[in-house]
Amino acid sequence: MKNNLGKIAMIGLLVVAGAGCAATPGTQAKSETVVWNPGVDVEAFWQDYAKTKGGLTWGKSSSYPEYEKVKEGDTLLIQLEQGPCLMEFFHSRWRRANDVRRWDPSINEYGGCPYVFE
Repeated sequence: MKNNLGKIAMIGLLVVAGAGCAATPGTQAKSETVVWNPGVDVEAFWQDYAKTKGGLTWGKSSSYPEYEKVKEGDTLLIQLEQGPCLMEFFHSRWRRANDVRRWDPSINEYGGCPYVFE
């Protein structure tokens, strides 16, 4: 009985230790984490973030794409009169990417971000 408990405990540890590991050793995750650092150019940061997702899905535009064509996780750099703002389609609607990712509150004050919902 003691021997079986030891085996069960070892299997449990291996399962926990392996959680979140890549299926194929030596492969990299699809997206890398981009970390915000104060003082970094916001638009360059947005571009770096978009690159981790395969680029801007909808590019740069002053209008939103047709709702039926947009998918979860799509990105768009919306161009407003006040400046740009990175948007991400999240839970069936466009949101400021910073509202989804929570990098830093100051990012929502940049460019057109304070005005995207007007």
